Amino acid sequence: MRMSARPQNVHQARLLRLLRDEGPRSRAELGDVVRLSRSKLAVELDRLVALGLVETAGLAASRGGRRSGIVRLSPALRFVAFDIGATSIDVAVTDGELEVLGHVSEPCDVRQGAMAVLDRALDLLGKLRDQGLVGQAHGTGIGVPGPVSFRDGMPVVPPIMPGWDRFPVRDAIGQELGCPVLVDNDVNLMALGELHSGLARSVGDFLLVKIGTGIGCGVVVDGAIYRGVSGSAGDIGHIRVDDDGPMCACGNAGCLEAYFGGAALARDAGEAARSGRSPQLAQLLERHGELSGGHVAEAAAAGDPVSVQLVREGGRHVGQVLAGLVSFFNPGLVIIAGGVAGLGHTLLAEIRSVVYRRSLPLATGNLPIVLSELAGQAGVIGGARLISDHTFAPA
Repeated sequence: MRMSARPQNVHQARLLRLLRDEGPRSRAELGDVVRLSRSKLAVELDRLVALGLVETAGLAASRGGRRSGIVRLSPALRFVAFDIGATSIDVAVTDGELEVLGHVSEPCDVRQGAMAVLDRALDLLGKLRDQGLVGQAHGTGIGVPGPVSFRDGMPVVPPIMPGWDRFPVRDAIGQELGCPVLVDNDVNLMALGELHSGLARSVGDFLLVKIGTGIGCGVVVDGAIYRGVSGSAGDIGHIRVDDDGPMCACGNAGCLEAYFGGAALARDAGEAARSGRSPQLAQLLERHGELSGGHVAEAAAAGDPVSVQLVREGGRHVGQVLAGLVSFFNPGLVIIAGGVAGLGHTLLAEIRSVVYRRSLPLATGNLPIVLSELAGQAGVIGGARLISDHTFAPA
């Protein structure tokens, strides 16, 4: 297969995306959907076979008359995804239908800088190579936890990523792997993952709120990511909740992220442990040396009233901001994801109660607010979806 192989026209692009999203199909079924004559469809499919992007795979059941051939994406297709978070890296390899063939993850501090973190990501990809899961990648999608210039393939003044500003991530990884690369904000990738194989599969307009170390929002309009003019759409962690609130990593005071998210939760939990307000958190602090959002979840699950209160207050602040977004955007679904979303139903109940109380009844009348069910894979599936959309577009 030529690594530069791309569809040559819109019909071929549509056929590839159909096979990616729906799986193998008979020529007759494909003809019904793309509305091409049998001869024109045969020409386009033959070109895709010649490019090494699709192959024939037996015969379909008869619909009366001659049996139609089944077509599927080439089993040799491989997409790579790097999902770089503030405190972790996930690397995965998928086939053409975006089924995850291998997925490795490890803790990693994004503040180590671009070279160190990307080298780690490439090492993790090497582990998947050693397992025989990927030879030459057909494309790579990368998510990073900060604002991204999508056009230039690089982060731009990311608040929690020192040393990454304008680092040419796309070009550096493209050179290393010898394939097309796209870079986006990590939350946008998670939204694409939900769109492809999560709870948003049949929803064109939705919000994906990631509550991790920080807080961000993927905005999907009519089935596509909305990035805004400069790529910073959805940066809801820096919407101001209170002028007199705590200082935020971005340099302003009272941002949503300064009230809630992994870093704020760790700060407040540490204060509650040291002041003696929460014996359970004090024990966890003594055992681990520092506290995280996960420790608050652990203490809350064990019935610690201070931890439950921290989760509720955080949910209330997220709900306040989300209520405004819901009234403005009128989405069909809101998905809550990310590490802190592991706080689960206490958090979800608080967010729901504030949004349903504060938003317009018309906007929330049948608005589901749900926890993601993709268990940490949304970002890597979204990375593969992003680069496959590019690969399966006309050259």
